[in-house]
Amino acid sequence: MAVIVLRKTKTMLLALTHLLCILQCGFIAFAILDPIDFLALQSIRKALHDMPGSNYFSSWDFTSDPCNFAGIYCDSDKVIALNLGDPRAGSPGLTGRLDPAIGKLTSLAEFTIVPGRIIGSLPPSMSQLKKLRFLALSGNFISGGIPATLGLLRGLQTLDLSFNQLTGTIPWPIGSLPALSNVILCHNRLSGSVPHFSSQTLTRLDLKHNDLSGSLLPTSLPPSIQYLSLSSNRLGGPVDHLLTRLNRLNYLDLSMNRFTGTIPGRVFSFPITNLQLQRNSFSGPVQPVDHVTIPTVDLSYNMLSGQISPMLSTVQNLYLNNNRFIGQVPGSFVDRLLAASIQILYLQHNYLTGIEINPTAEIPLSSSLCLQYNCMVPPLQTPCPLKAGKQKARPTAQCSEWRG
Repeated sequence: MAVIVLRKTKTMLLALTHLLCILQCGFIAFAILDPIDFLALQSIRKALHDMPGSNYFSSWDFTSDPCNFAGIYCDSDKVIALNLGDPRAGSPGLTGRLDPAIGKLTSLAEFTIVPGRIIGSLPPSMSQLKKLRFLALSGNFISGGIPATLGLLRGLQTLDLSFNQLTGTIPWPIGSLPALSNVILCHNRLSGSVPHFSSQTLTRLDLKHNDLSGSLLPTSLPPSIQYLSLSSNRLGGPVDHLLTRLNRLNYLDLSMNRFTGTIPGRVFSFPITNLQLQRNSFSGPVQPVDHVTIPTVDLSYNMLSGQISPMLSTVQNLYLNNNRFIGQVPGSFVDRLLAASIQILYLQHNYLTGIEINPTAEIPLSSSLCLQYNCMVPPLQTPCPLKAGKQKARPTAQCSEWRG
């Protein structure tokens, strides 16, 4: 009888040992999320909601492992990436606010939100995300200022707060972040000056459609920049020395500002497809150093003067209208226009005195030429934009005064 009891006891001990091993192995294989991260995710969830048609939060059931939730990525027991909202194109997005608990996710390296209706301000607690490298909250209704404490995120590489309702200035500490490669703050209501950007890895700076003012120093931007868009602000002053330094540009849009001074000839040699300098106060002659291979060049609505350079005749779409150019239109423009190599040639509202083209010449249907309101009667009656007006030539008094 004692032998039987001993065998049963030994069997039970072996079973318990086996069960304990299973449980221990299970905990090793499936680490439990850090309690601080768990509570932070609960707070973030309570502050946000699916917009009608969105089911993003359907997987967020806190009775299960949050590391399996949509948009959450973990490393061991910490959240390292948080991508809120359905990333598919056309998703209705989320509504609500950003809870300050976001700052508790101290291992977070990536934080994104799809376009939606997130309101309120950026929590100052985001400055606690010391490991954050990628921050993209574009296309929402976030308001208030950009916290200067974001300048504490020394590893931040991408900052995209575009298409929101942000106000105030761009904090200068943002410009001092050493690892920045992309800064996209376009389509907000930011004011003040453009800070000095010191990151030597900065390749994209997009600040268009704000209310920025002031001038840019020659050293305001690093030569690493390849994409620069400052359109639709109130920026002014000369940019010739700045542009000469930015020799890696492949996109440039400075349109609709108050920039002054000359346009350096080197700009026309940049490997870009669209040079947009229109609606500023650039002045002086335009002198490219070689034939321009940029397909579209828009220098309209400035105060540029002098003769039109033949080097511009290789541009497919050229807008020189509403300036102060004088003299004859170079013959190379006529040749390329009749060969259909030029698609748009807008020269209206200048002080040009002639163009050598046969009145019987036929402009290709694929090309558009406008010459009206110059110091000549256009030899050809070609369609012009409606905003060019109906007057064919400038008043003689204006032309005499300009020549004088």
